[in-house]
Amino acid sequence: MVHRVSTKINGKDLIIETGKIAKQAHGSCTVQYGDTVVLCTVTCSPEAREGVDFFPLTVDYREKTSAAGMFPGGYIKREGRPTEKEILTMRLTDRPLRPLFPSGFRKEVQIMNAVLSADDENDPDILSVIGAAVACLISPLPFVTPVGCVRIGRIAGKWIVNPTYAEENQSDLDLVVAGSADAIIMVEGSAKEMSEQEMLEALSVAQENIKLITAMEEELRAKINIEKELVVAATIDPAVTAAVEEFLREKLEKSILVKGKKNREESLRGLFQEMCARIKEQFPDLDDPTLAELFGKSEKKKVRQLVVDKGLRADGRRVDEIRPISCEVAILPRTHGSALFTRGETQALAITTLGTPQDAQRLEAYEGETSKCFMLHYNFPPFSVGEVRPVRGPARREIGHGNLAERALAGVIPKDYMYTVRVVSDILESNGSSSMASVCGGSLALMDAGVPLPRSVAGIAMGLVQVEGRAIILSDILGSEDACGDMDFKVAGTKSGITAFQLDSKIMGIRAEVLGEALEKARAGRLAILDIMDAVLDKPRPAVSKYAPQIVKLKISPEKIGALIGPKGKVIKKICQDTGAEIDVEDDGTVSISSNNEESLKRALDEVNQRTADVEIGKIYKGIVTSVVDFGAFVEIMPGKEGLVHISKLADYRVAKVSDILKVGDEVMVKAMDIDEQGRVSLSRKAALTGVEGITEEESSRPPRRQQHNPHRSRRD
Repeated sequence: MVHRVSTKINGKDLIIETGKIAKQAHGSCTVQYGDTVVLCTVTCSPEAREGVDFFPLTVDYREKTSAAGMFPGGYIKREGRPTEKEILTMRLTDRPLRPLFPSGFRKEVQIMNAVLSADDENDPDILSVIGAAVACLISPLPFVTPVGCVRIGRIAGKWIVNPTYAEENQSDLDLVVAGSADAIIMVEGSAKEMSEQEMLEALSVAQENIKLITAMEEELRAKINIEKELVVAATIDPAVTAAVEEFLREKLEKSILVKGKKNREESLRGLFQEMCARIKEQFPDLDDPTLAELFGKSEKKKVRQLVVDKGLRADGRRVDEIRPISCEVAILPRTHGSALFTRGETQALAITTLGTPQDAQRLEAYEGETSKCFMLHYNFPPFSVGEVRPVRGPARREIGHGNLAERALAGVIPKDYMYTVRVVSDILESNGSSSMASVCGGSLALMDAGVPLPRSVAGIAMGLVQVEGRAIILSDILGSEDACGDMDFKVAGTKSGITAFQLDSKIMGIRAEVLGEALEKARAGRLAILDIMDAVLDKPRPAVSKYAPQIVKLKISPEKIGALIGPKGKVIKKICQDTGAEIDVEDDGTVSISSNNEESLKRALDEVNQRTADVEIGKIYKGIVTSVVDFGAFVEIMPGKEGLVHISKLADYRVAKVSDILKVGDEVMVKAMDIDEQGRVSLSRKAALTGVEGITEEESSRPPRRQQHNPHRSRRD
C-alpha cells in the first residue's frame, strides 16, 4: 500500500511517499521538495557481524546526472566513483543516524540514497538525511527516533529556511542542522564571522522547522505500524563483571592519568594484559573480545567519573584549559607559504601554493558548472598515530575534515583575489582536533604566502560529559575524550566571529542551552589561540614569494574579447607562445596574465594592451606599411588595427607616387587624425613629421573632428 505525508517548509511542500518503489528493501521512501526527488533505502544483514566492536553502518549517496537531464562530463558517459559532494553528503547522512541505533547492535546496515530528479533550486543533501531516517524508521530495524534536517541561510539579516542555490550565493550563513523534536544531533556549516548569539538564533529557527518534519514522520510511522526488531544485549556473567571492576578499582585511574599519549596507551595496554591473565585464572573459558569490551566500558566510565567528580582529565588539565601551543612559519625554503602548528600531541604542517586562474578546479553540479579557486586538502598518514596501514588515497574522514577546515578559511579570503590558492595540511601527529590544527596552520601558511587575510582564523574542538543532569564542557579535547565523551563540537573563527562549525553527538541529542555554553567557551579558547598565533605572524606578508607566479589583472571591453582571442584562439595562443606567459580571459572582460618571469609578464601585458586598446585621435604611432595603393598606404599601427595614410598626407609637399615615399614593410611614424562611423582610421605622416613628441600648436588648439560617413566612398578611399 502506498502511504504519503507532507508538510510545508518555507512555503514549499515537503512530501514523503513509501510503498510504491524499492519494496524489497527493508525500508524505502522517496522525499520530494520542489522538483527535487531522492530515493532512500535501507537494508540489513540477517545475522550480526562477528568480531566487531562497532556498529557496521554504511551510507551511499549518488547524484545521477540523468536526474537533471544531463550527461556525465568527460569521455566516459557513466557515473564513476563518488564526487567530493557525494562523499560529504554520505557523511552528512551517517552522522545524525548512527548514535540513534541501540548500543550493541552489530548487524550490517546499508543505506543507499540516489537523486532521481533534480531541479535548479533545491539541494538534495538534506532530503538524503530525512529520507534515510524515514527508511530506517519504517523498517524492522531497531531505529525509533524521527529525525528532521533543514538548511538555514541569512540574507540581509533575515533567516531563510532551505534556501535555493541562488539564495545560498547571497547568504552569509550555510547551516545544516539535523535533530529530533527535542534536541540537536548534528550541525554542519560555515558563516561569515557570525556571533555566538546569532548562531544560537539560527539553531532555534532550525529546531522549529525540524519539529514539523518529525511530526510528519510520526504520522507516517503510525500509518505503517511495523513491528520493530528487539535488540537483546549480550549477557556477561555478573561475577566476571565484578571481578574485572575489583581488579581495576585501584589501578585504572593511575593508567588513565599517565602523561603522554604513547605512555598512557602502553600503560593501559599493559594493565589490560595483566587483567586478562588474572581474570582467566578464575574464568578460563572467557575470550579476549569479552574482556576487551569490559575493559573499554570501565575505562570510559572512569574517564567520565574523573571529569565529573574531580575535574580531572587524562592529561591533567582543567576542563577549560587548552594544551600548550607552538607555531612556526616559513619553515620550508621553496614553498610559497608554510607553517607548523603544534597543540599538545597534535601537529599539522600546512603548505600554501599560489596558482593562476587556470589552476582553478572545475566542478559539475546540478546548479551548473562552477570553478573553485580555494582548496584545502587534509592528509592523515598512519604514522601520525603510530599505526601501519595501506594508503590508498583520501578516505571519507579526510575529505570531511578537509572540507571543514576549507570552510573555516574560505570566508576570509577576498572574493576578488587574483590567485588560485591551495593549502595542504599534513597531520604529522594526532591526539585530537587535527582538523582544527589544520585551520590554525592553514591560516598561518596563507599569511606567510602573502594571501591578504583580514584576520587570523583558529579552531578548537569542544567535548561534553553529561551525567545525571550535569553537563560539563571540555575545551580542546583529546582523542580519548572524544571517544569517551558525549559530543565533538568543532568551532572555528576569527576574533570577529565564527566562520565554520561541526557538531557530532554521541547521545540522543544535545539541548540548546548546552550548545550555548559550549559556544561561549569555544570563543574564549579561540581568542586565546589567536593571541598565540598573532604573536608569530599577525598580518600577511607584504608580497607573495618570489617563487610564486606573478599575476596582473586588467579589464577590457567584452567586445574586444574576440580580437584578443582570435579565430580558434590563434591570437592568444601565439601571445602565450611568444612570451611564455599564461593568459586567462573571462566573459566580463577580465584578463589575468601570469608568469614566473617579470620580463615575460611585461611583454604579454604589452601585447594584450596593444590588441585591445582603442586608437586615440591625436596620438602618434610607429606603424608598419602593409599595402600600397594609388591613393595612399595602409599602415598597421597596432596588432590587428590599420589605417589609411592618404597620398595628400604623406608629406608637406605634393607627392606624385605613393611608392616614392613608402613601400610595404617600411616602419613609419603616423598620427591618428580621424575615425569615421564605420571605425576606419585616417592617418597622417605629414602631421607626424612636425614632431614625434606630440601635436603641433595649431592642431592642439583645434578639437578632434569625426568624419561624416559618405556612402559613396570606397572601402579604401
